[in-house]
Amino acid sequence: MDGNLLKEARRKKKWTQEQAALALDVTQAYLSMLEKGHRRLSDRFVGKALKVLNLPATALPLRSEEVAMPVSSHKRDFSAELGALGYPGFSYLRARRPRNPAEVLLEALSEPNLDTRVAESLPWLALTYLEMDWDWLVRNAKLGDRQNRLGFAVFLASEVAERNNDNERVRELRQRLEVLERARLAREDTFCHDSMTDAERVWLLGHRSPAAAHWNLLTDMKGEQLAYSSS
Repeated sequence: MDGNLLKEARRKKKWTQEQAALALDVTQAYLSMLEKGHRRLSDRFVGKALKVLNLPATALPLRSEEVAMPVSSHKRDFSAELGALGYPGFSYLRARRPRNPAEVLLEALSEPNLDTRVAESLPWLALTYLEMDWDWLVRNAKLGDRQNRLGFAVFLASEVAERNNDNERVRELRQRLEVLERARLAREDTFCHDSMTDAERVWLLGHRSPAAAHWNLLTDMKGEQLAYSSS
């Protein structure tokens, strides 16, 4: 989120600066400086603005530096973060406030092993938050050699959109795929399940979908199997 987005959201609600400042519990002068970019938007203010101005989670700030890919030493609770972003499968869970979906998607794709239900939710992020910062996402995925995982997630999202007869999303997702296709890696990987046995790897080599083979991933996941895909 920046000052311009803040101003646009206020004007969309047809609020004056005074009205918005009152709702956001700041002074009109302070809000004016934020909108002009003269003051940094704090995380606390962004969290409140998200609710008051009905902004999407994609307005949340992203890390300005390239995200390092090494795996964290503790197990992340991606299910709660996905629940905060509205994923139906984890709707009973709530984080303190949502994180930017592009950041959640990137960090989940960077994990060596994810719970199956979390892995199945990743195409939903691409499908639901088409307005996320794809330049940031693709750039950082390439830095960690995770573009194949991202490409497969986007492909599954496009499959779901096609099954749901959502032609506009299909078109936009395929445009994302074209960008990722140019960066596709030849080396073999998994879809966040690196701990699989050798026997599982051999089986998947012969039973994975053409899309998984195209993205050089060992996985049996298909768009038609995802819970949020229409029958």
